[in-house]
Amino acid sequence: MTSKKHRLRVIPLGGLGEIGKNMTVFEYGNDMVLVDAGIMFPDDDHPGVDLILPDFSYVTKRKDKLRGIVITHGHEDHTGALPYLLKEIGHQVPILGTKLTLGLIAGKLEEHRIKKPKLREIRAGGHVSLGVFGFDFMAVNHSIPDGVALFIRTPVGNVVHTGDFKLDQTPIDGRLTDYTALAAAGKKGVVLLMSDSTNAESPGITRSEAVVGASLREIFASVEQRIIVASFASHIHRVQQVCDAAVQCGRKVVVTGRSMINNTKIARQLGYLEIAEDDLVDAYEMGDLPPERVVILSTGSQGEPLSALARMAAGDHRTVSIEEGDTVVISATPIPGNEKAVSRVINRLAGAGAVVKHKGVSDVHVSGHAAAEELKLMLNLIKPTYFVPIHGETRHLMTHASLAREVGVARENVFVLDNGACLEIDDRGAHMVGHVESGVVYVDGLSVGDIGQVILRDRQMLARDGIISVVIALDTVTGQPVGDPELVARGIVTDADEETFFDEARARVAKTLVRTAREGGADHAVIKNAIRESLSQFLWERTRSRPMVIPVVMEV
Repeated sequence: MTSKKHRLRVIPLGGLGEIGKNMTVFEYGNDMVLVDAGIMFPDDDHPGVDLILPDFSYVTKRKDKLRGIVITHGHEDHTGALPYLLKEIGHQVPILGTKLTLGLIAGKLEEHRIKKPKLREIRAGGHVSLGVFGFDFMAVNHSIPDGVALFIRTPVGNVVHTGDFKLDQTPIDGRLTDYTALAAAGKKGVVLLMSDSTNAESPGITRSEAVVGASLREIFASVEQRIIVASFASHIHRVQQVCDAAVQCGRKVVVTGRSMINNTKIARQLGYLEIAEDDLVDAYEMGDLPPERVVILSTGSQGEPLSALARMAAGDHRTVSIEEGDTVVISATPIPGNEKAVSRVINRLAGAGAVVKHKGVSDVHVSGHAAAEELKLMLNLIKPTYFVPIHGETRHLMTHASLAREVGVARENVFVLDNGACLEIDDRGAHMVGHVESGVVYVDGLSVGDIGQVILRDRQMLARDGIISVVIALDTVTGQPVGDPELVARGIVTDADEETFFDEARARVAKTLVRTAREGGADHAVIKNAIRESLSQFLWERTRSRPMVIPVVMEV
């Protein structure tokens, strides 16, 4: 029987059944490597939550085995959890990434006051060893420069992890996907392919990023007033095309939004963004330029409430106010869950007199992820024995699994995993062996992991149905109520006669107190529970809602 140490364990801790918080463990004997460490952004179901992290307790409990963290590219859904992870496991674990990826990571770690992280630069075409694992890095296209796929040499066979990718034939920076390296990997033999599934449902081939550049130039040439472009701050290729179109039309570029300012600064310093210093203007100096000479590059393409674009739309940005005739270009697709927020911002911009260009009406965005035919090509180049679709919601993973079967991967060799599922590969093949601890960790301000499902459910209830508190004073000697119960309600719709509503609510509480006294209930917990149940029933009868009820019992 094969001993445990001779089995490769592949454990996704995030990125499956969801968009974001990508993180995968590769473990063999006493060696472990982590690929990516990302975050996910909250939606309306997570009130008050700033970020969502994968539960990486499996890694922290085995940190002595961790030989390194390999990052495929610089997007936050692949890097954002690093500061929180390093605070748990220490700063001396090597973090491997390409030049731009490490530049963005360094800025993020500095914000979190993590001193002297062990950043190790790698290049496409290079090789490193981490314990028993050997890593070859293969260039791939994505919506950020310097992305790599991974060819991982393990004692049980070779693994390919694509990272996020598309097969762009006319990339902005001229850096093509390394088809030769991918084909060579297939010829060497690949036991397992793990491939990006985000666009598995999209037929055909994802259009080139160059399409957006042509569309931007056309829009810029036809607009006579100010132009505002909102994009992901990390989409350096898109930022480059905005800058190129602006300069070509004789406009200066103003950068606003903290992450946009930081990322463009890093990209220029490292040579990934080319624009002359004379073509950049500080936001506070923009007023000296006529509108037809200005392009504002902004954050807020996802409708984030505190982003620069959302502040402009709401009229409370410090330096930019939307004016009649401004053209706003939203150069992104809403992440699932953000559609309402983006629509809200578009409506506010339109209401302020702006002309809004978005993907629905102009070619101002293309995806950075491979569509179905590209995914098939990747499968045919690699020719894996086993296949695991990664990076996508459940429907994307299932569709990608079907594509794999279409091109000849045996049905029993395709594994659609959940976060925390453990796939083991040894000389007998690949098989599932249960789950490890996994899930989510919520970040709320300075609090990390202190928000559980109970608190989240309470917040959802408060947001949906409101709250009512009941204060009851009891005589210390007799245990009888002193005075009438006091009720305070927030966020509750009563009816036309609010005074009658509260009189009836107080009467219901008083009746409950009489009953508990008759039944001999003097314990405060018993009284609180009885009041909570009776008042909840009253509120349901009168409002068909279930506000949070907080009874407070005092002795006087």
